[in-house]
Amino acid sequence: MTLRYLHTMVRVKDLEKTMDFFKLLGLKETRRIDNEGGRFSLIFMAPEGQEECPVELTYNWDGDDALPSDSRHFGHLAYSVDNIYETCQLLMDNGVTINRPPRDGHMAFVRSPDNISIELLQAGDSLAPSEPWASMENVGHW
Repeated sequence: MTLRYLHTMVRVKDLEKTMDFFKLLGLKETRRIDNEGGRFSLIFMAPEGQEECPVELTYNWDGDDALPSDSRHFGHLAYSVDNIYETCQLLMDNGVTINRPPRDGHMAFVRSPDNISIELLQAGDSLAPSEPWASMENVGHW
């Protein structure tokens, strides 16, 4: 049997806010399916050059009362970044809460507008601890 990764799917309540969040991380829309009969959209977003590893954002046009208010049961998406401090600063400057700051220069956790946990990992070796990150406390659960 051959197994190949396809994508990770997450349900979202506010499509535009969620897409803006993933764009801040460096993902771009690679494919979109708008299903008028089913009244939903599937938007696939992936990092440049990694279109084979998308996240699928599922948006129900009429809302989704079944969508839990806390998506912690999902786990998280993980992405490596070139500079974890610069990435976290960009996200913070755009109103994103850093739940677990990159105190160690290696790992951080942030949340999407739909409460999806995103793990950011420094590509290559960890960066040296740096302020203000080194002394920041965790903001929430990650």
